[in-house]
Amino acid sequence: MAGGGAAGFFAAIAAAEAGATVTVLEKTGRCLDKVRISGGGRCNVTHACFEPRELAARYPRGGQALLSPFHKFSAPDTVAWFAARGVKLKTESDGRMFPVTDSSQTIVDCLLSAAEKAGVKLRLNCAVESAVKTADEKFLLTLSSGEKMTGDKLLLATGGCRAAAAGQLAVSLGHSLVPPVPSLFTFQIESPWLRSLAGISLAAEVAVPAAKLREHGPLLVTHWGLSGPAILKLSAWGARALHALNYQFPLRVNWLPESNAEKIIREFQARRESVGAKLLVNVPLFPLTARLWEQLVLAAGISREVRWSALTRTQAQALTQQLTRTEFLVTGKSLNKDEFVTCGGVKLAEVNFKTLESKLCPGLFFAGELLDVDGITGGFNFQAAWTTGYIAGNAMAS
Repeated sequence: MAGGGAAGFFAAIAAAEAGATVTVLEKTGRCLDKVRISGGGRCNVTHACFEPRELAARYPRGGQALLSPFHKFSAPDTVAWFAARGVKLKTESDGRMFPVTDSSQTIVDCLLSAAEKAGVKLRLNCAVESAVKTADEKFLLTLSSGEKMTGDKLLLATGGCRAAAAGQLAVSLGHSLVPPVPSLFTFQIESPWLRSLAGISLAAEVAVPAAKLREHGPLLVTHWGLSGPAILKLSAWGARALHALNYQFPLRVNWLPESNAEKIIREFQARRESVGAKLLVNVPLFPLTARLWEQLVLAAGISREVRWSALTRTQAQALTQQLTRTEFLVTGKSLNKDEFVTCGGVKLAEVNFKTLESKLCPGLFFAGELLDVDGITGGFNFQAAWTTGYIAGNAMAS
């Protein structure tokens, strides 16, 4: 197994528990680093989405290919797998599932223990430099130490292709790559008034008209622009379109997605009558925070001194526009280097998703993000790792 991340480890455990002799080759000095840091150190193991078709719909790329695998090993199976090894998961209000300990170390320890118990051999600081198929149908690996190693079967679970070079082992064995681009990233926005609101979070609707993208969900204002599930989902579904725009495009934000212009104008009229003597900036519309409301009022060109009773029709229309269609210019993307997810990888048509075995090179298997599969935020990328690892590992052992 080349790669000691979530997918590689899960495949190794599955294969070893099914009776195979397994060695995991990890190029760094530590395994499961992405598991350790995911979810802010809590590890978002999976999502409480228990119907395979519904689960597959959460993958901008690879959902159709994962449908059959999800019927074999899906989110409920992940929950049961960890429970059988003493790790209980809990579901949060948004469907994300974490260990009840709220510590990713619980998941790391569980995987390490399961691997040890199954007899998996682990080799760290041991990168696979090259892999060739020999005349007797074995795999001859050259390791970073110069050592040669052979095996009957080979799993590549080396993670996302941040650069095409990361997929070179697959290419050298006959595969082709869908060019990698980032997925799950946040937006850089230069607006000083927006950045002054860093830390504010609320449900909103975001849209990129140039790419015909629209998402709804929690939105987080940061020191560099906008983040949160709404932005991350938008970036996942629009990974290629936003790459084509060079990450520079107008973004529209509707801060009151549960309302509309007509309702807002009516609410303004009610305020003129009920709190007419109060300053506009001091009486925000629900559910906006006082700070955000004030900045939106100012962005609409309305002075802090204007009272509700003095709000003109033109001002009301300008403010309604700000509330429902604030426009920002996105000037770039920001990536969390450790939790980076890529769109792209080994072409799915070249892989048999019943077993995760290569259609081009018998005995070669794939799992995890090296495949052109990626999910939206919320535990879906880990679920793809567990599912593909489990199926590949069992297939390799049979």
